[in-house]
Amino acid sequence: MADLDGKPNDLGDLSVAHYPSMADQAASILTKRIADGLLEPGRQLREDQLATALGISRNTVREAFRVLIHEGFVVREPFRGVFVRIVTVADVSDIFRTRHVLEPIGVDPLTRDPAAAAKLLEIVAAADTAAAAGDWRDVGTANLDLHKALVEPCRSVRLDRLFTRLFAELRLAFLLADDARAMHEPYLAWNKSIAELIAGGRAAAAKVELTRYLDHAERQVIAGVARAEEKLAKG
Repeated sequence: MADLDGKPNDLGDLSVAHYPSMADQAASILTKRIADGLLEPGRQLREDQLATALGISRNTVREAFRVLIHEGFVVREPFRGVFVRIVTVADVSDIFRTRHVLEPIGVDPLTRDPAAAAKLLEIVAAADTAAAAGDWRDVGTANLDLHKALVEPCRSVRLDRLFTRLFAELRLAFLLADDARAMHEPYLAWNKSIAELIAGGRAAAAKVELTRYLDHAERQVIAGVARAEEKLAKG
């Protein structure tokens, strides 16, 4: 890289392409709101409201919408506006195919990292507390946090971003369920078992339980989304 008079300098690449734009930041905020269960499927996102809430221009909001459309979180309907997307059975199947490949990867290193394993047990305790309070949205959040923690030993920024997107989509599937408690309660004990096996250094057993968990969860979530699709088809 050279400066303006053609001489080399040691400033490195200062291209703005390396820094997130306001639109990218806004898209990240909205993605997190979706992942946290605060923006439900089918909800309309209004430019004016978001511009005010985020302190940005409506043009920047439109740019953020383009990012979210590309990532599959929202859809633009002609003459109606932008809406949080309603996930499909095909989406859920694809999400779980990815989870089956990636989540077991972190089990072995987690069994060798007591601090990381202890974090899993803390997440399980947080889920139990939320369940006792009847806060099933927070139970769902803890569930996703635990399974995201399974890939953290990979120390991959790209993998972390991928799981943030995957779990935001999965949250949209959770929100289609008729009964949030029925969706999340069965997995409290299952997550505890997986976390305890990892904390006890039993990697092989933890992987078996994780596979069983993912198989069961996939069937349940697909069934819930299929029911929602049927209701939408009937109007």
